[in-house]
Amino acid sequence: MTVQSRSRQRGITFFGLVFVGAVVGISGVIAAQVFPTVLEYQMVTKAVNKAQEGNSVVEVRSIFEKASAIDSITSITAKDLEVTKEGDKVVVRFAYEREIHLVGPAWLTLKYAGRSK
Repeated sequence: MTVQSRSRQRGITFFGLVFVGAVVGISGVIAAQVFPTVLEYQMVTKAVNKAQEGNSVVEVRSIFEKASAIDSITSITAKDLEVTKEGDKVVVRFAYEREIHLVGPAWLTLKYAGRSK
């Protein structure tokens, strides 16, 4: 009587597959909600760098308002900008938060901040 050894089964179980699928799905949903906020941050940075060309606070805010109207920026307004001068250069700083509702009482808070080049 010869006993044949069973070959080791390799792979993932059904429950493991369901778990991995759920993690990937939830991560995808969160990433799909975060992605537009990252794009908006890039548009804000571009508008701030353009607004830096202004010589006065009023001019900087006016340039930013025009750029934000073109790019549909809604998270921050020209009033939220901090305009200072470092030497001869105008520096524009900004900071804002975005909240994304996940489920029930859970929220994801994203804090964005930056300054002109």
